Amino acid sequence: MPAPRRDGALPRDPHLASLEVWLTGTPAELDAAVAALTAAGRLAQRGTRRPLIGSDAGRHRLYLRLTIAARTGRPASTSDTAGGALIDLGTARAHRRPA
Repeated sequence: MPAPRRDGALPRDPHLASLEVWLTGTPAELDAAVAALTAAGRLAQRGTRRPLIGSDAGRHRLYLRLTIAARTGRPASTSDTAGGALIDLGTARAHRRPA
């Protein structure tokens, strides 16, 4: 019988050093996501915001690459909400203007 699987990083694995993401959303959603991600790390590269077409008109895509500093100590709890806010997507979509 195999040993139980251990999920998570191994001690010999390097810590997360960089992160690449494609974001898709309204301009307000993208601004909020960029602000939240840059608070977690240093922005290494920011692509050009590109408008989407068709049924996604009014939304944009954006490429980001961040450098993440290794944190020491206990990771933040998922219940910590200080410094962040959720976006009400229904309201954001209701106020979005077509491109």
